[in-house]
Amino acid sequence: MKKRYLIFCFIVGNFVVSAQERYKVIGVVKDQISKENILHAQIKIEGVSAYSFKTLDEKFELTIKRPGNYILSIMAPEYVGKRIPILIETTGLDLGTLYMERDITFEKGDNVIMLTEADIEDERTASFPSGMLQATKDVFLNRAAFDFGQAFFRVRGYGSENGMVLLNGMPMNKIFNGRPQWNNWGGLNDVTRNQEFTHGLVASDYSFGRILGTTNIDTRASGFRKGLRVSTSASNRTYAGRLMATYSSGWQRNGFAYSISASRRWAKEGYMDGTLYDAYSFFAAMEYRVNEKNSFNATAVLAANRRGKSSAITEEVFGIVGRHYNPYWGYQNGEIRNSRERKILEPIGMLNHFYRSERLSVNTGVSYQFGTLEQSRLGYFNAPNPDPTYYRYLPSYYINSPIGANFISANMAREGLIQNPQLSWSKVYGANAILALNGKAAYLFYKDVTDEKQFQFNSIANYRINDRLKVSFGGNYRNIESDNYAGINDLLGAQFHEDKDPFSETNNDMEGELNKVSGDKFNYFYKLNSSVMEGFLQAELRSLKWEGFVAANLSVTDYQRDGKFKNQRYLENSLGKSDALNFSNFGGKAGVTYKLNGRHWMVLHGAYMTKAPLLQNVFINPRENNQTVDNLQNEHIATTDFNYYMRLPNVTARLSGFYTRFQNTTDINFFFVDAGVGSDFVQEVITDLDKLHMGTELGLEYQVSAAVKLTMVSAIGKYLYASDPLVSINFDTAGTQEDIINPLGSVDLGNAKIKDYKLGQGPQKAMAFGVEYRDPKYWWVAATTNYLTNNYAGISTITRTKSFYLDPETGRPFPEATEENVQKLLAQQKLDDIYLLNVIGGKSWLRKGTYISVFASVSNVFDAVFRTGGYEQSRNGNFGQWQQDNLSGSPSFAPKYWYGYGRSYFLNFAISF
Repeated sequence: MKKRYLIFCFIVGNFVVSAQERYKVIGVVKDQISKENILHAQIKIEGVSAYSFKTLDEKFELTIKRPGNYILSIMAPEYVGKRIPILIETTGLDLGTLYMERDITFEKGDNVIMLTEADIEDERTASFPSGMLQATKDVFLNRAAFDFGQAFFRVRGYGSENGMVLLNGMPMNKIFNGRPQWNNWGGLNDVTRNQEFTHGLVASDYSFGRILGTTNIDTRASGFRKGLRVSTSASNRTYAGRLMATYSSGWQRNGFAYSISASRRWAKEGYMDGTLYDAYSFFAAMEYRVNEKNSFNATAVLAANRRGKSSAITEEVFGIVGRHYNPYWGYQNGEIRNSRERKILEPIGMLNHFYRSERLSVNTGVSYQFGTLEQSRLGYFNAPNPDPTYYRYLPSYYINSPIGANFISANMAREGLIQNPQLSWSKVYGANAILALNGKAAYLFYKDVTDEKQFQFNSIANYRINDRLKVSFGGNYRNIESDNYAGINDLLGAQFHEDKDPFSETNNDMEGELNKVSGDKFNYFYKLNSSVMEGFLQAELRSLKWEGFVAANLSVTDYQRDGKFKNQRYLENSLGKSDALNFSNFGGKAGVTYKLNGRHWMVLHGAYMTKAPLLQNVFINPRENNQTVDNLQNEHIATTDFNYYMRLPNVTARLSGFYTRFQNTTDINFFFVDAGVGSDFVQEVITDLDKLHMGTELGLEYQVSAAVKLTMVSAIGKYLYASDPLVSINFDTAGTQEDIINPLGSVDLGNAKIKDYKLGQGPQKAMAFGVEYRDPKYWWVAATTNYLTNNYAGISTITRTKSFYLDPETGRPFPEATEENVQKLLAQQKLDDIYLLNVIGGKSWLRKGTYISVFASVSNVFDAVFRTGGYEQSRNGNFGQWQQDNLSGSPSFAPKYWYGYGRSYFLNFAISF
């Protein structure tokens, strides 16, 4: 009995001693100028598990288990981060008051990232997730967002659909394409800076996340700095001018806090010719604190954005009219009128309840979002194409003529484009007056509209069981209904539009009026109904040397189309509801950290997940019928990464290696093709597509002195197609062609031989070196040199199928279409290397309690000309046409490219009271 008693006392005694051997680090973090407490500060001891506690008015407190040399890290939105070496001995450490300097570099988060038109239109898979990376202090990710972003660089080659963006814990990624719509809160920089970003597979308190990471934007009214802030900006990038004002009350005696913000951005033309910009935004949040543990926050966001588009162009067109050229616009009565405009207005209303105790925090909310996305265009019906860069109007058309080159006509075409490079609105109106029969329109200005309504419920909980174990869990439900249709904006002088397909002379809306007028829906009208229900569970465990987590999620996704027009080409399956499609998915991820000591540690992550095919890749031709992709599969993602971190007093570094494989991806493309199996507008359906992403990342930061800092980053990736997918095409006019293989006009082309071709997703290798000087008198300047390479044009899939070898006249292979000749002809194009120099700087002052700051940046200082991306055209779908078109070296259907901005600037002036 004594022996058992002694053992019990020994265990309890050790537990008590262990509990007592804890060391506290306390202090207060304040603004260096205003001396006010800083909100949203993230305070931690690097490389060590330390529970931190901080309120708005009290000292922060961190508890660790053993003495030694450590580095205290303090990060906060709008402030320069601090890393302070500390020594903890036999007692705790009181650091007193720590002051932080405001960092006006956050201004570069607006209008500095120069997106290609592919990002803006959301019509290709390319989309750079720069918005996500604004919340990070990681030097590599910072460079990726604000320097490499000019050249269309994507972190690890991922698109933004692989990153999760949350607003107060609620997912903001669109179900249709998986991407966040940043324009929904564009221009509200002052109130969207409170962000928490977790990179890659790192555990997040808010969501299971995605492989690129998770960003949560916090709009609680109590989290904004009290006072008024007004700023104005000038630029030659996406917009020319901006005005923004924000006022936040802070906590009031009655328990309320509120914040309002508004902005206006505009440009008659952006960097590209004819790209108008017209946007206004409004934000309001009100929070009520019931007691110390409970509060409610209501948020309203309204951001309207209208901008003119620009087009990718061939090298031939670029050589004639230059990098600023945009064929979409022309003058009308002396004013610029762009035929391709994009308008977004999707207001968000949200109500959240926050509960927080010492161990448990819960965030529960509901939201409702509604509004429209409109994209306008100029349609033509039995009339000449109005596009001044249409291939029949260019010199190459006459040089590549099958009857022989006509250099006189080619030179006339060249001079014609130089003299009249823009769309002629007067000719369009004139043609309608001349060509229109009995008032019928030959040209029509219309819009493609998505009118969407989304309801969402979300709840997240984080429970800290003890200092070592924390559990997070949550659930989300989203229901979306969208009307999709074409609407007539302007008849351009005509009296009506005859709603028929111009190629087959069949009615688009058999049960409606044949002749449509301004304001009418025409061509197509259907609804998409979708819902997602998902939940996640996550456990995090910490010890002195090890940290780890495991997480899992489950989701159910439903899709359905409901046709509102009965299309004469698809009598059986155009009107009414499609079959309901249901997808069940799961995911699991885990991570483990081993700490060599407080300054060196290693992290290993791994994940395997499935996800439903994107709604945009489910219905083959949703504008006209209910047909879905055959044998739809969930996409599978397997990924892992290994990271080494170093945190020394003057040096921070991260070295990472990653490997990701996407399997069973589905993709649908739309284009006109002349192939061995026919010529028509087609829908290309690609299934069983695998992609491989692998590479390394390095970020290194060296604080030479209190004033000088050096940075070096590099990314070396290999992103390629990892399978030969199945390809089929659906002909647009199938319902009227008797010789099509099946009633729906689907032709199976077999496998496309694209394995090991590079993905056209931006530079796969990037390097940068930067130097920054920060003067004690609150001015600073920084410069970064950047080198980006291994950028490839996107390939045409259909030209890598068996149909490419077939002569459409005989149905047999071209005699010259040997494997060697085909491979030579279809060699993937590597784009030019890119060299960029960027310079930024600023100055701040405090005058009688008023804070003033100036920020300026110049990108691409040496005005380098470079292509950010491009893609092969699929018009020449057979070997004979492709070979003939390329004989002269100036093909009519050459790849099209997006060109990066030349020298550009951004200037911001702000004043805070």
